[in-house]
Amino acid sequence: MAEPERSYISRFFSSQFSQLPHPTQNFKDAVILVTGGNTGLGLEAARHFVRLQAATVILAVRDVQKGQKAKESIEATTKIQGVVEVWPLDLEKVQSVQDLTTKATGLPRLDVVVANAGISTSEWTLIGGMERSIQVNVLSTFLLVMSLLPKLRETATQHHARPRVVVVSSEGHETTEFPEQDADRIFDALKDKAKSNMGERYDTSKLIQLYLVRALAEHLSQSNKPAVTINAVSPGLCKTGLLRETPLAARILISPLKAVLARSAEEGSRTLVHAAGPDNGETHGKYLRDCKLLYAARKAMRRRRSC
Repeated sequence: MAEPERSYISRFFSSQFSQLPHPTQNFKDAVILVTGGNTGLGLEAARHFVRLQAATVILAVRDVQKGQKAKESIEATTKIQGVVEVWPLDLEKVQSVQDLTTKATGLPRLDVVVANAGISTSEWTLIGGMERSIQVNVLSTFLLVMSLLPKLRETATQHHARPRVVVVSSEGHETTEFPEQDADRIFDALKDKAKSNMGERYDTSKLIQLYLVRALAEHLSQSNKPAVTINAVSPGLCKTGLLRETPLAARILISPLKAVLARSAEEGSRTLVHAAGPDNGETHGKYLRDCKLLYAARKAMRRRRSC
């Protein structure tokens, strides 16, 4: 059941003190791919998936060595061997995305994709002609999702399943002004250094993700091809390494807030596992938080209606 409308600050504080249920879903036989699975939310979600009987859990990571250490950690804590695989994926490189999706065609099935990897940076950098955080958080992430759709649909047909795509979002999408949305060519505006506010770029990328989740959900719903659920989930403020590229002064400023309010990575990961759980489409195109439906992306919805 969706929660009633409240102010952003009220929702944030209430959310951070919510008690999240420990995951109990059954992922037996499922093949699950988690981007950014070597650390933080991705690692802890992968650990849950292994514990919940997934057949294969793929850690799609930029640093394979760190991925191997994550695999060893999961195997040590779950006492389950032979489930975790480590695949290279660098979202700064389109070729890396293409290589992974090509490799995925050889999988016997693909039930869940958790698009968790992302960056938060205040540094302006162009990657392949696009500002880096937009390239990683938006363009490469959705290139990956779109490229994996044929495999997800094949799984739906051959195994009578409803595959899921989970895009890890953020409550911060509510705070961005996103002036680039009024440009004739939004992505051109987003790579204009002179006009870009990198202080809110991460939140902007998360709002764009929500637009794309809703658009893709509508497209999938209108298609006569096998059903695939796509949703977005906010894990809340968590103790992870997301802010590692944020200036030291900003990290020091936010550290007291994180110390008091932030969830552990394991607690935050419960929201990802919940969003990835089997359903009949009730979360399709929706925005989830605290392991329940939220009124879908309030700011995104307001702007969508005003377009």
